[in-house]
Amino acid sequence: MHIGKQLHLGLFIYPGGHHIAAWRHPEAASEQVTELDYFRRCAQACERGKFDQLFVGDALMARESRGRVVGEVAINNLDPVSVCAAVASVTEHLGVVATLSTSFHEPFLIAAKFATLDHLSGGRAGWNVVTTSQDAAAANFGRDPHMEKTSRYERAQEFVDVTRALWDAGIGSITHHGRFFDVEGSLGMQRPPQGWPVLVQAGGSPPGRAFAASIGEAIFTAQTTLPEAQEFRSAIHALMTVRGRLPDSIKIQPGLSPILGSTMAEALRKEIELDELVHPRVGTWMISEYLRFPLYDLSPDSTVPAAEVRAANPDLSPAAAAFLDRCAREGLTIANGGRILARSRTHQSFVGTPETMADHMQMWLTEGGCDGFNLLPAWFPGELELFVDQVVPLLQRRGIFRRDYNGPMLRDHLGLAVPG
Repeated sequence: MHIGKQLHLGLFIYPGGHHIAAWRHPEAASEQVTELDYFRRCAQACERGKFDQLFVGDALMARESRGRVVGEVAINNLDPVSVCAAVASVTEHLGVVATLSTSFHEPFLIAAKFATLDHLSGGRAGWNVVTTSQDAAAANFGRDPHMEKTSRYERAQEFVDVTRALWDAGIGSITHHGRFFDVEGSLGMQRPPQGWPVLVQAGGSPPGRAFAASIGEAIFTAQTTLPEAQEFRSAIHALMTVRGRLPDSIKIQPGLSPILGSTMAEALRKEIELDELVHPRVGTWMISEYLRFPLYDLSPDSTVPAAEVRAANPDLSPAAAAFLDRCAREGLTIANGGRILARSRTHQSFVGTPETMADHMQMWLTEGGCDGFNLLPAWFPGELELFVDQVVPLLQRRGIFRRDYNGPMLRDHLGLAVPG
C-alpha cells in the first residue's frame, strides 16, 4: 500500500484512567498507581504499539471542592520528571514527555532537569510547557494569587528563551537580563542529544495558541469535532507562518478517549457501566469547577443554567465555552453534563469497534484535522492494551502508522529536525 500521511500517537497516562470513575472499575489497576510496575506495563504496551511518546501531566494541588479534597476520585500527583525517568529506564525507543509549569519554577532548574532526562534516555525527552492559573497552586508555593493570563504567557515565553539558551550553551555561559529573569552562568553539562528536548504545548486560548505557534513542536489539544479541529490546525499553521516557522515543524495531536468493544453493542454497554460508576457529587464538582460556577445546591436533574453561567463568566476558556454551548443546545442536566466531563474531561470520546475507531482516526488525518492523537484510555492498563492489540494493527495495514521506529530519538519519531 502507498504510504502517505502518517499518524503520530502518544499516550497521556493518568491515575487510574481518563474516565473520572474508572478507578472504581474492577479491571482497573488503581491500587498500583504509585508503583513502577503500573507505569512499566503501560509504557511497554506503548512501545509494543510503536507510539511516539508517553505523556505525564502535573498537578500542583489536590482536587478540591469548596476547600475539601474530593475523596471520590483517584488522586496521584507523582513528580512527572521522575516518572519519565523511570519509564525511560524500562523502554528503548518510547519518548517521554513531562509537564512542568513556568509559573512556579526557574529556567535553570528546568533546563537541568530536562537536559539530564534527555541525556539519560538517549534523546527521548520532551517538556510540556504550561502556565498555571489556580490560586490554590500558588498558595502551595507561597505565592500571591496567580498572574493575569497575558503576563503568564509573557513570562513563559521568556522562560523558554532562557532555557533554550542554557541548552544551546551547554558548558558555556549565558548572560540574560529580562523582565522576569536574570540568569548568568553555565548549565554545566553538554548540550542535550536532541539539541533541545521536544517542546510541547497545550494552550487553546488566543494567548495559548500564539505561544504554541511560537515555541511548540507538538501540541496536545482538545477539539471534539472535525470542523473545530480543522479550524484549530489551520489557525496554528497561519500563526506559525507569520513567525517564519514551517507548518511541518509542529505536530498537532488532539486528545482521544476510546471505549472499544468487539461489537457496537458491547462498546455501548461499557460506556454505560462507566457512567454508572460516577458518584453524583463528583459529576457536580467537575461541571462546577470546569464552568467556574457553583452548582452544588441545585438538583443533579436540573438543567445547566447556561445563561447564568455565561453572564458570570464571559471569559471562559474556548473548550469550556464550547461545552457550555452544548449544554444549552442539548438542554443537558447537571448529572448528564457531569457524566460527559467524567468520560474524557472534554476531549473527544469515541465509542465503537476497533474497525470504526481506525476509520475515525484515518478520516481526521486525511481531512486535515490532526497529525495524530494523544490517546486517553478510560482505564489502565487494559483499555490501552486493547487499543494496541486491536486498533494499531489496523492502522498499520492501512499504511497510516509505522511498523517500526525510524530512529532512537523522540525527534526521529515525530519527524522533527534537531535545532541548529
